[in-house]
Amino acid sequence: PGSRFPLEGASDADIGANAQLSYTLSPSEHFSLDLQKSHGRNTVPDLVLTKSLDRETIAVHRLVLTATDGGRPSLTGTMELVITVLDANDNPPQFNQSLYKVQLPESAAVGTLVARVNATDPDVGSNSEVTFTATSFNPPSGRDVISINPNTGEIHLIAALDFEEVNIFDFRIEARDGGTPPLSGHCRVELEVLDANDNAPEVWVTSLSVPVAEDALSENSPPGFRFPLEGASDADIGANAQLSYTLSPSDHFRIEEENSNSRSKSLFLVLTKSLDREMIPIHRLVLTASDGGRPSLTGTMELVISVVDANDNAPQFNQSVYNVHLPEDAIQGTLVARMNATDLDEGINRDVKY
Repeated sequence: PGSRFPLEGASDADIGANAQLSYTLSPSEHFSLDLQKSHGRNTVPDLVLTKSLDRETIAVHRLVLTATDGGRPSLTGTMELVITVLDANDNPPQFNQSLYKVQLPESAAVGTLVARVNATDPDVGSNSEVTFTATSFNPPSGRDVISINPNTGEIHLIAALDFEEVNIFDFRIEARDGGTPPLSGHCRVELEVLDANDNAPEVWVTSLSVPVAEDALSENSPPGFRFPLEGASDADIGANAQLSYTLSPSDHFRIEEENSNSRSKSLFLVLTKSLDREMIPIHRLVLTASDGGRPSLTGTMELVISVVDANDNAPQFNQSVYNVHLPEDAIQGTLVARMNATDLDEGINRDVKY
């Protein structure tokens, strides 16, 4: 404001008062006239800028300059002033939204379009040409996961996602125009990685030998006896991590589950039928953990159960009656008979004394 632009005045072929010219300008909030005396005779008009211009609001101003002589009646002449406002790089790029929230499954393929950001600049020419860059990654590994096309604003995956490793990427996009100096605008992108059922239940061990102890699973343990087991874990979340268990074969045992928290269950091996070590000394079972994904993934563990002996078998003679014949002159110390008894138990439970 205050800038002056000299205008070429009008001319009048008359003389005297009839040639004395005055000037007026059509109403304008941006421009006014300043009249300067020239050669002591006529005034010369200067166009004065009174308010800052904004090309994005009014790109062209059309004014009418009127010259009026001093005659009676006065005569006038007019001239149109067409003022084209040249662009200055006074507008930074503006994104159509400040935050882009995107959700992608962790199974999304490399090359998948994550989002398309858009920024506009009301300037013209190079002042409105916008280029995009991605900055401020949290975590920093995000710069190896996405890339942005600097001209179109398209964001693509350049590496596989893994929900179990990182489930949210947060980064900023800068839009910079081509002005001198350049101006820039920013937005934020939040990429949430959704869990896919890509993890099978993980059992802590592949084979478990139930401890052999008198208070563990002996053949005199009553049906209903419970033995705690370590459950499986699943790195997924939600239904993909909800585990259920099956046991095979299940002639003597079943699995009971008790909820301990939202993600895990306490497991118990429950005896459903009396054990007989003499018939089946070792039970080999397969415990299968299945998650709730579609399709479901499974993990398995072998249970090796050694049945502890109980003294539930009496010694048995190989015959119930021994018929022996001895002459009456048999001397003292003569072997009368040899009897034999066996016990199906083990350890000290089978050590027989007569």
